[in-house]
Amino acid sequence: MAAAHLPAFLPEAVVYLAAAVVLVPLFIRARLGAVLGYLTAGILIGPSLLGFYDAPERVLQFAEFGIVMLLFVIGLELQPSRLWAMRRDIFGLGLLQVIVCGLALTLLLLGLTGLTWQAALVVGLPLGLSSTALVMQILAERGITGTPFGQRGFAILLFQDLAIVPLLTIVGALSRVPDPNALPGWQMAGLTVAALLVLILIGRYALPWLFHAIGVLGAREAFVAAALLSVLGSALLMASLGLSMALGAFVAGVMLAESPYRHALEADIEPFRGLLVGLFFVAIGMTLDFRLLLNQWGLVALLVVGIMAIKAASIALLARGFGSNLRHALKMGVLLSQGGEFGFVLFAEAERGLLISHQAAQLFGAVVTISMLLTPLVFPLLLRLLPAEAKEARDGPEAAEHGDGADGRALIVGAGRFGQVVAQMLRARGLEVTSVDLDVELIDITRRFGNNVYFGDGRRIDILKASGADEADILVFAIDGQWDPEATLSAVRQQWPNLPILARAYDRTHWLALRRAGVETVVRETFDGAVGLGREALAKLGTPDETIDAIEAEFRQRDAERLDLQLCSGDMMSGAERIIRGRLDFDASGLAEIPFAEAVAPEGQAEAAA
Repeated sequence: MAAAHLPAFLPEAVVYLAAAVVLVPLFIRARLGAVLGYLTAGILIGPSLLGFYDAPERVLQFAEFGIVMLLFVIGLELQPSRLWAMRRDIFGLGLLQVIVCGLALTLLLLGLTGLTWQAALVVGLPLGLSSTALVMQILAERGITGTPFGQRGFAILLFQDLAIVPLLTIVGALSRVPDPNALPGWQMAGLTVAALLVLILIGRYALPWLFHAIGVLGAREAFVAAALLSVLGSALLMASLGLSMALGAFVAGVMLAESPYRHALEADIEPFRGLLVGLFFVAIGMTLDFRLLLNQWGLVALLVVGIMAIKAASIALLARGFGSNLRHALKMGVLLSQGGEFGFVLFAEAERGLLISHQAAQLFGAVVTISMLLTPLVFPLLLRLLPAEAKEARDGPEAAEHGDGADGRALIVGAGRFGQVVAQMLRARGLEVTSVDLDVELIDITRRFGNNVYFGDGRRIDILKASGADEADILVFAIDGQWDPEATLSAVRQQWPNLPILARAYDRTHWLALRRAGVETVVRETFDGAVGLGREALAKLGTPDETIDAIEAEFRQRDAERLDLQLCSGDMMSGAERIIRGRLDFDASGLAEIPFAEAVAPEGQAEAAA
């Protein structure tokens, strides 16, 4: 009876998660990468082996949202100014790569298969595209996404996404059963431009207003929902026009890249992106048909080797022509040599247009899958064969945000009056400062003065990571009020054990809590201001400067001794006898040792505040 009410997706979800949990860590430990682990998991649980899933196409359709979210996150990290600076690589190198690789692979298919020129063209052009999800995952795992090499590779992938529309138009024009309702190519191009303009306007004006309103209300769940709405809404707009969902999400991300909400959006989207991208690779692995491979293994092997070799050589030559050195050109060619996920979409369109058979679509789908399986193996092998080089300088969004000539990077949690003072002093030393705060109105004001402030709760590890803690040289907690440091700081220490941490304490009790949590440098927010005001009061009363200096030194010494005793004993009453409660005796010079006051605070009346 219970089984009758079992949701259909639940067993599949459990199998997917179990396969990922078991295989992905094993592949990472073996230094083969998470991508290969996901692909292997898909092969294992797919219809060709264990058969837990019998319809990988259905899973793949849902898993495509992983690519959509991946492109949204990439867009968040790529400011429009940087995107404009990449225009030569996008529209020059990217365009030539699609044309050269597509036509070269068309000739290969004409030589190895019995396809007509029309069928060879509608298969060869899609095979010229690479896998955005696979390449970006490899770049992220190796930490080279923001290098000139990584940015050039992404520029090619971005143009490939743009090329989906003309490729679909070519398939439709050559179709043997043309759709009478299909729009002409020029109308499709016009709709694409119009849709992109609509997304730009929404991302530039409507979405920042929405996130500002939610931020003012402080509704955490609503912020996550709005982040997902941004991704899925942009994907829906493009999909309704038959365009690339991933491209729409990317444009929405780029429009939000300069908003103060980019780090919070990235942190909230990341868990969904990671799971769905993993599911995408699992679904790709499921599509591999072993019966087809056994029946046509020779042709499949020739196609895989031929396609990867032609693409690697063509892309390497093109990259060399656009200024890449030989090492980078070879790396670029091998990294982009596989087939891409959009090939499955275009093969299906070609099949519907009676240009290729169902068996041919499956064959070329298997070729794409195997090429994706081989890339995580071939690329590290190439790196071992090539001579070592110096670590690449970072470029792209990281360099644009932090600047090229900075002497260091500081991350400040809290952009109020305290954090602003600290930020100015660090900038005076030449550091690039990024601040994080939850007060939307404060963020709006401080950004008007040119401060780099973003929305988010800086006590969350994912927010700190998205805000650049991995590259930071120092982390400062300048949060207003008293907050519990135990959970936050232990996680920070575990994530970044060598990162120096400084903190602002609300009062003496908070100072002790921060020190016990492992923060070595803690400053009470009102302490120095109160001491300074006390000095001014003494001066107004005609106290000599030497005496004022001695009183301050004595007070600071006694206060430090009390803090040490309280920290060690855990008792706020420790050191109560060191509180100054009466007149201190001075010699004529005002420089002699000041004896401790003999008065001791009555029990229970010691002052705990600063």
